Amino acid sequence: MRSYTFLFAAFAAFCAAPAFAADTTPVGSWTTFTEDNKPKSHVEISENGGILSGKVTEIMISEKGPNPVCELCEGEFHNKPVLGMTILQNFKKSGDDTWEGGTCLKPQNGKVYKCKMRLVDGGKKLEVRGFIGFALLGETQVWQRVTP
Repeated sequence: MRSYTFLFAAFAAFCAAPAFAADTTPVGSWTTFTEDNKPKSHVEISENGGILSGKVTEIMISEKGPNPVCELCEGEFHNKPVLGMTILQNFKKSGDDTWEGGTCLKPQNGKVYKCKMRLVDGGKKLEVRGFIGFALLGETQVWQRVTP
């Protein structure tokens, strides 16, 4: 009877391993929030060659209507739809739960910030900190992982 208990426990741990692994990386879908904590958008973070990027996959709330464009953006993003726009670029892992060296585009003001990300709450939340110059001079948003 003991061997069956051990086998069952080992099997359960093996099956649960992919779920635990998903919470050790920001790869996946995240909900962003307004200042008054209402769901604003979904951002899908993906990995390519160890580099993370993220694009807007759904817009739930926008001051510019259901299909906003980045009017204040410069260059390639000027007047482009926010939906489908890559707003996170070039993040590299720098610790167990931290990714740095990337940039964040804030479509509301068209500005690009230096940025870092850190998983918190067991990977259920992601702190995204945009800043100019030093990380102390910036703003942190907390995003929540979208559960399937």
